[in-house]
This record gives sequence, C-alpha cells and structure tokens, in this order.
Amino acid sequence: MKISKLFVAILLACFITSCGNNPEAEKNPFSIQIKEAKKAYKPSDNLIASITSKSAAEIDSVVYSLRNEKVGVSEKNREQTISLKNRKLGKQQLQAIVHSDGDSFTVNKEILILSETKPELYTYKVLETYPHDSNAFTQGLEFEGDTLYESTGKRGESTLRKTNYKTGEVLQQVNLDNKYFGEGLTIKNDKIYQLTWQANTGFIYDKNTLERTGSFVYNHSKEGWGLCHNDSTIFKSDGTEKIWMLNPENLSEQGHIELYTHSSRIPKVNELEWVEGKIYANVWERSSIAIVNPENGAIEGVIDLSGLKEKVTQTPQVNVLNGIAYKGEKDILYVTGKYWDKLFKIQIIKK
Repeated sequence: MKISKLFVAILLACFITSCGNNPEAEKNPFSIQIKEAKKAYKPSDNLIASITSKSAAEIDSVVYSLRNEKVGVSEKNREQTISLKNRKLGKQQLQAIVHSDGDSFTVNKEILILSETKPELYTYKVLETYPHDSNAFTQGLEFEGDTLYESTGKRGESTLRKTNYKTGEVLQQVNLDNKYFGEGLTIKNDKIYQLTWQANTGFIYDKNTLERTGSFVYNHSKEGWGLCHNDSTIFKSDGTEKIWMLNPENLSEQGHIELYTHSSRIPKVNELEWVEGKIYANVWERSSIAIVNPENGAIEGVIDLSGLKEKVTQTPQVNVLNGIAYKGEKDILYVTGKYWDKLFKIQIIKK
C-alpha cells in the first residue's frame, strides 16, 4: 500500500510539474509567420507577416508593432506588409496582438536588421604631436574652446581635469572617491557630465570651477563607458552594441540605437565624440574608430588607426587607443590612449 501511494504521489507531482512548465503554450495558440523569412533584413526590405494558429480559433484582427511603434493592422488574418524603411538596426521584436473571440493574445518574433551598405574605409596622417600625461588612463576627451577636458579611470586614480593640450600641463584637477572608476565625459551648457563604470552613477560639474553640482543614475543601460552630445541629446555607450539617448534635462534614457554594419554587430564601443552630425566611437580593444549614424546605428565608416600606438613611448602599462576630441577643424581629430605619453592631431583620409 505504501509503495502504491508513493507511486501515485510521484505521478501527481510529475503531472503538476509538466502542466506548469509551459503555461503560455497552453494559453496562446498563435505565432507569427513571415513569408520567405531571412536570417537578416535591410531597411529597404518589406516583411509580409501573418498569424498561424495551433487551433481553429477565429482571428478578428491583428495589430503589429516594432519597438512599441504600430506598423500595421490587418482584419481577420490577412497578410500584412511591414516596411523596414527608417527603422533602427539590430535585433528587434516584431510583436503582434491577436484579437480572437473576445480575447487578445500577444506573440513575438525576433528579427535582425543590418545596414544597407558597407562602411567607407579611412586612414590617417599625423599632423602634430603633443605631450600627454603617461599616468592618465584616458576615458573621455573633449575640447571646450582651446581647453582640453579629460576624464581618467582606474579606482584610486580616477580624475576629472582641465589641460593645456599643447603642453600637456594639467591646469585643474578633481579626484574621484576611490570606490569610483571614472569613465567618459561630455560638456553641455556649461556643465560637465562624467560617467563611472559599474557604480550606476554619473556626476555633474560646473565647467568653470569643476565643482560637483549633482549626480544621476543609469536605468536600462548596463554600465558607463563613453559620452558625447549634439544640440538636443546626450549619447551614452554602456559596453555593449548599444548607444543610449539621454534627455539632457534629467539624464533619463529615451531609447537606444544598436551598432551594425552590413554584415555584423559591433559588440563594444568606448569613448564617443560628436563630429559633423555623426557619432565617432572608439571600438574597444581595436585600433579603430567607428563612424555611426545616430538615427539608426549604421556604421557608415571605419577609421583604421593601426600603427598609432607604436608611436608612443612603449612601457608595460601602455594600453589601448581611447580618446577622441574634435575642435571644429574639418577632417581633423585629436586622439590618444590609456597611459599614452602623446596626444596626436591627425587628418582623416579616405582610403
């Protein structure tokens, strides 16, 4: 009798577990079907979507959306053509809300959108070389007039500083608390915004005095890496393929772009700079800068800076290229790296 009861108990437990493993499969009989589906799409493509049903349920209507933006409505289950024109690149959820028999069901299907064209390739010419603090683990670099502002990293070594870019002299400096690992910076409306790496915290300073006047926290972005801005938006990299758009009034995240070429993802970018309507981004652990379309994340160009690191004094601590500053001179950038003893003024040249 004991064995029989135990056997029944085990069967009952197994039945309960199996019923609870996939409740959505029982509740939702619908899925999205894409006609002639591809592994990846381009913005010039159109999707032809419809709904398949695992039951004989009658479909009244379907509402399709991408990134929470409605892109189509079909009566019954007619095929719906969805244009990808002007869509942001990257992995996106095509969502369908299916109305059936007085109920609604939400189903998703992931699609990947790549850039329409290959990135242009560029190289460089060194125009001038200036001294740079070889003890600076450079994280952010930005000009305000002739003054070069720099943010440096490493716990116990992180700083925010004003420098004379021609001499390398540090004119003014504030040190971060030892628990913070300093990251990128940008300057907007006489305020300096500086990120920290994994502390989910950014700081705000008065540009003229370097007095800290406030702080802000991150939200969906994972970490703090690089910052830049245009007239209306602050852009933030977080150590992934994403660049986030921040509201400059309250630093809240207003969405993101994902960085893709015509064939692949750019997994990590670091320091950012706004240059002539584009985001220039250091590609992490690569001697290159990606030129990013801020509207959709397309990599429109790649600047190959191979050989530049070899032009600095070689020490055991010399690290990767990181630091882009733009002074308003067409096709001219100022670049350096982590623990580099030189700042380079370079001309960007199309290959």
